[in-house]
Amino acid sequence: MHVRKGDQVVVVAGKEKGKRGRVLRLLTSKERVVVERVNLVKRHTKPTQRSPRGGILEKEAGLPASNVSLWCAKCSAPRRARALIDSANNKKQRVCVKCSTVFETT
Repeated sequence: MHVRKGDQVVVVAGKEKGKRGRVLRLLTSKERVVVERVNLVKRHTKPTQRSPRGGILEKEAGLPASNVSLWCAKCSAPRRARALIDSANNKKQRVCVKCSTVFETT
């Protein structure tokens, strides 16, 4: 998958197009990602001991991973990433294709 947990992404296709958020979870078996405050669905829950009130809860649902793109803060636009090997410590880094800024994962 081209994104990781904690990445800042923007939705580039679908009904949520243009919304930005942080990746909360990766559903790798289904090739989907869960993005913070994007693709909210309503869940009707019965009262339980854990949530005694029950009711209608809003939660994030998964999006296809192909519908999101990494957000480059320097370019202020969605960008692809390419791999670059850091010569100092032989680590592979993801960098912006356009401006070569390193994508940091939080």
